[in-house]
Amino acid sequence: MTLIIEAIITGLLTGGVYALMSSGLTLLFGVMEIINVGQGALVILGAYLSYALEQQLHIDLFLGLLITMPVMFCLGILIELLFIRPVKGDRTMLSILVTYGVALVIEGVLNIVFSANLVQLQAWYITASFQVGGFYLSYIYVFGFLLAVVLLGGLYLLLYRTKFGHSLRATMQNRTAAELIGIDVKRVSTITFGIGIALAAAGGMAFGATNAFDAGSSYDLISRLLAIIIFGGMGSLSGALIASLGMLVIEDVTSVVWSPVWASTVFFILLVIILLARPQGLLGQVEGRKQ
Repeated sequence: MTLIIEAIITGLLTGGVYALMSSGLTLLFGVMEIINVGQGALVILGAYLSYALEQQLHIDLFLGLLITMPVMFCLGILIELLFIRPVKGDRTMLSILVTYGVALVIEGVLNIVFSANLVQLQAWYITASFQVGGFYLSYIYVFGFLLAVVLLGGLYLLLYRTKFGHSLRATMQNRTAAELIGIDVKRVSTITFGIGIALAAAGGMAFGATNAFDAGSSYDLISRLLAIIIFGGMGSLSGALIASLGMLVIEDVTSVVWSPVWASTVFFILLVIILLARPQGLLGQVEGRKQ
């Protein structure tokens, strides 16, 4: 019983980090109707940036976010201006090809700069742990969860307590109507893309602190992130949060009570069953938004 409780707690803590990584992905779909399959590569890029700062300049991983998040925000804006905005026609389908191309470029650059060897971020709180009841929790899982709470809380305040947030939510609900009332939809989309990539930087740091990674780690990661936003409902931030927590708890509990081999499989089986009953996901809309 203790092992199951430990698995649930660990799953919730890790799920918060996945919610952070998937929030940028679902935010971009909600505002721009694009599927950024390059999000996994951008998360890994964020992990490598934290790794470089820690190895070369000895900057603490969390303090390093004050550098990596603005850098990734600017990179996101550049990607949107150069590769996403020029896309015409079916943006949703074409965005898959464009962002996949961006992911391949990022992967190639990372392999050249850092080689293909697995690396993991280093800090005292990655190996240290503390006792809770009859089991131990690593500090990094708690710190990663708290980071997710702070950033997702900040995102909530941005969306619901600022003028830009009102413009962003209006764009998510009805892009054409937002333009008619004077909202600069292109500007909102560009800034939103930057925010989504900045969140990937934070998620990448937390991911790299709890997992060994290389440039190719993005493939498994993006499959998980896409499953999360489909499960939660495309464009639903709250759905992504619930799906992230649920996915990691299911995997960790399955590993304990059954076998680690079946951990991911059980989640994807449940995903298929739920989508058969509710194709739009947990909190997704039945119909697409009006244009």
